[in-house]
Amino acid sequence: MKTFKKVDASRISISELMLPSHSNFSGKIHGGYILSLMDQIAFACASKHSKMYCVTASVDTVDFLNPIDVGELVTMKASVNFVGRTSMVVGIRVEAEHIQTGKIKHCNSSYFTMVAKDDKGASQEVPGLILNDKTEVKRYLKALKRIETKKLRQAEFDHQDFSHQDYLEQLKNYKVKIELPENY
Repeated sequence: MKTFKKVDASRISISELMLPSHSNFSGKIHGGYILSLMDQIAFACASKHSKMYCVTASVDTVDFLNPIDVGELVTMKASVNFVGRTSMVVGIRVEAEHIQTGKIKHCNSSYFTMVAKDDKGASQEVPGLILNDKTEVKRYLKALKRIETKKLRQAEFDHQDFSHQDYLEQLKNYKVKIELPENY
């Protein structure tokens, strides 16, 4: 597949008013509900880029920066930041607007890796990405760096010689008490 698409061709946003039914026991919007909306917009963005059904392969770092209140208008903005052979990294920004004051707060940013699938569930090649401004180039490079860091971390953890003994010294600076049997 030698096709390429501009980032703008699959950029998408959704807005939804937060209702009491979306709240948790403290009266704030439940994080699981926000994650569900994020997964939906990631699917829509990736599917729009690939013109195929897409599934979520991973979610990279979800930090809830500010709580969202009932009655606020939540807007999610998504774009394809990176493409591999069959996968796409979709960047998502979540903002909440207080409707009466117009004050907008950044609540979350996250990166969903989506994979294009055919009717039988086999991974399918996706179009390349045309980057046409500095922000898009930065997002692509940052996605590359996150992928590289994740691979290095996974290789370290999966290595056959990985031993907890090599890391015990580091735990002295943490709020943890180690009580292992002598022969462990």
